[in-house]
Amino acid sequence: MKLNDYQESASKTAIYPTGMWIGLVYTTLGLNGEAGEIAEKVKKLIRDDKTLTEERRQELILELGDVLWYLANLAKELDVSLEEVATQNIAKLASRNKRNMLGGSGDNR
Repeated sequence: MKLNDYQESASKTAIYPTGMWIGLVYTTLGLNGEAGEIAEKVKKLIRDDKTLTEERRQELILELGDVLWYLANLAKELDVSLEEVATQNIAKLASRNKRNMLGGSGDNR
């Protein structure tokens, strides 16, 4: 599936407040919440028996889908396609790689 096709399909299942900036806030909070659920599952994996079972792997994959859903709708709130976000990100990383700046910190490196 292409990213923009996914984004279009995801937007058809979006039921949340919109208008002004509320959709932006809602999708941002949702994205962080879902990423937090992934972090919790990985934390418990480390804490408990340190084994990535197939069941846990599948749970993480499902959570990744939720992250993708919120990301797609957050991008829509910003009036940008997921493909454009991906294209810009790869260009940024290629520039950093060319300048030997993949490591380090800061947005403008």
